Amino acid sequence: MSAVSTTPAAGLPAAPVQSPGVWRAAWRRLRNDRVGMVSLVIVLAFLLLVLAAATGLAAANWQKEVGVPNAPPTFMGPRAQVQGTDALATLVDKDAKPVDLSDIDPLAPKYAEWEERAAKIKITEVLRADTLAFGGDRLGRDVLSKAIKGAEISIFVGMFAAVLATLIGTTVGAFAGYFGGKIGDFFEWVYNVFTSIPDILLIFAFAAVLGRGIDTVILILGLTGWTGMYRQVRAEYMKHRGREYVRAAEAIGAGHLTRMFVHILPNVSHVILVRMSLLVVAFIKIEVILSFLGLGVPVDQVSWGTMLSEAQAELVLGYWWQLAAATLFMAIFVTAFSLLTDALRDALDPKLR
Repeated sequence: MSAVSTTPAAGLPAAPVQSPGVWRAAWRRLRNDRVGMVSLVIVLAFLLLVLAAATGLAAANWQKEVGVPNAPPTFMGPRAQVQGTDALATLVDKDAKPVDLSDIDPLAPKYAEWEERAAKIKITEVLRADTLAFGGDRLGRDVLSKAIKGAEISIFVGMFAAVLATLIGTTVGAFAGYFGGKIGDFFEWVYNVFTSIPDILLIFAFAAVLGRGIDTVILILGLTGWTGMYRQVRAEYMKHRGREYVRAAEAIGAGHLTRMFVHILPNVSHVILVRMSLLVVAFIKIEVILSFLGLGVPVDQVSWGTMLSEAQAELVLGYWWQLAAATLFMAIFVTAFSLLTDALRDALDPKLR
């Protein structure tokens, strides 16, 4: 909207003052929120890390065995190495006469060759690092590289599945809440069909039918996680469809889709963002469960879920660093994303403008 004012001296109309748009005003409010801006920087840093891992600029060699098995973090220093059983050689009588083993063991001529190969393997083992920055797993792979590569998979699955569920829930909820009547009854019936089955059983059923894979996990979570979004969006559209600004848009000739997605949607976007942030967190947790049960990320990939699954067996032996790395990365991202969503909700809430 624009306002026209007159100057007292000349009596001429001044230039119209253009009010800032919804998104510009929201960005201005977000910039004044320090916690929101810090959270935005952290989330963007994680997204850049995900992009670097996807393009091979970071954690490209996460599968390479660069350290000794279960190498501790650098600040702990190398653990005590267990010596071999070479002392058994002292039990052999040095004064005994050499015996031709080929008469006893037909494989004796191969022993020299095998010893040479074993020596080469030992040299390779020596080249492995005794410690790594965040430690190593049972195969000697760098836990830090695995956490970075796992961030790519977990964040990709969580965010894209949340976007898919948000698109489905928002679209269905908007039509059901705006039009009502038979359209609303039909979508309400679909909603009741999905919610009549426990979520975890529905997820397992889709996973068993569609199989494993990252795309499959995203599709499963998107198809099963839209119901909560639908209920909230439907309620908001039922509340806003009779408001004055919607009737004013109708009076100037705006169509149904314009009123639904141009006028009403920005005024309920804060509700959608909050719900979407909850879905991201929930979907990351569900990906952990699916990967733990063998229905999520493939074996040749790594995610925070597979790292936590591997860490269970290592934790019993006292190797806690893989669990700590996956938990630390997950906690920082989830906390920053939640705080950012709260800041965006406050910036976009029409009651706070």
